[in-house]
Amino acid sequence: MADKIAFLGLGSMGAAMAANLLQAGFPLTVYNRTAAKAEHLRAQGATVAATPAEAVREADIVFTMLTDDQALTDITTGPDGILSTLRPGAIHASCSTVAPDTNRRLAEAHAAHGSVLVASPVFGKPDVAAAGKLWVGSSGAAEGRERLKAAQAAIGQGTHDFGDDPGAASVAKLCGNFLLGTVIEGLAEALTLAEKCGLDRVGFYEMLTSTLFNNPIYKSYGKLIAEQHYQPVGAPPAIIRKDMNLVVQEAYKQAVPMPFANLIRDRLTATVALGEPDVDWASFAKRVSEDAGL
Repeated sequence: MADKIAFLGLGSMGAAMAANLLQAGFPLTVYNRTAAKAEHLRAQGATVAATPAEAVREADIVFTMLTDDQALTDITTGPDGILSTLRPGAIHASCSTVAPDTNRRLAEAHAAHGSVLVASPVFGKPDVAAAGKLWVGSSGAAEGRERLKAAQAAIGQGTHDFGDDPGAASVAKLCGNFLLGTVIEGLAEALTLAEKCGLDRVGFYEMLTSTLFNNPIYKSYGKLIAEQHYQPVGAPPAIIRKDMNLVVQEAYKQAVPMPFANLIRDRLTATVALGEPDVDWASFAKRVSEDAGL
C-alpha cells in the first residue's frame, strides 16, 4: 500500500509537486493557508484539510514547501502544527529553502517526538516541477532518506544523497542558488558590454548558448536577460533575496568570504526596493544595464 502523504504549502512549486504525488497514486491530503489554492487538487482527488494538524494526522510522509524559515518553524512546532498530531515514525520531507540550522533544529524536535525530518530541497522552476523533473537533495537519518525515495521519484528526475546531517542538503541548495545568481550577473555584464560595443544582445546570446555555453541554465536565464523580458516568473526577487541573505549569513558563520554573494544580494535588494514583484528574479540583470547607462 502506498504511503499516505500530506502536502503543506501550495504555491507555484508546491502545487505542482503535490499534483505529481497525486498522479503517482499516493493518497494525498493538502493544506494551504489560502484555502482556495487547494481547490484544483481537491478536484483531482486530494483531501483538503483546514489546519496543518488535521492534514498530517494520518500521514506517513509530510512534505512542506514554504516561504521561509519562520513559516516552516511555525507550521512544524507552533500551535496546531505538524508535531501536535504527527504519528511517531512519520517522515517530514522539508523542501523549503531555509538555513541549514533551521532544519537541524527542527530535526531535533522531530527526534524528541519520535518522527524524522529529512531535508529535501529541490532545484527547478515551476514548469520543471509540473513536469516532475526537479532535482532533489536529501539529507537526514538514513532510514528516513530510504523511505522517502519513492515519493521523491514522483516529483523529480533524480535525488542526490548528502548524508545524515539534516542541514547538509540545505547547504547544497543555498550554494546552488548562489551559483545561479553568478550566472545571471555574469550574463548581464557580458551582454551589457556587448550591447554598448554595438553587438546585438540576442544574437550574441544565441552565439554563446550554441557554442561554449550550450547548457540549460545559460539558455533559460540568458534568454530572459538577452530579450530583457522577465516572464514567466520562476521565482520573484523577494524570495531569492531571502535565499541570498541565507547564503551570506552561512558564509559569515563559516568564515568564507563571498563577495559575489553580497553583490547579488544587493542587486536583488535594489530590485525589491523598486517595487517589481511580478517579474522573475533574473530581472536584477537590469541593474547592470542601468549602471552602464542603458
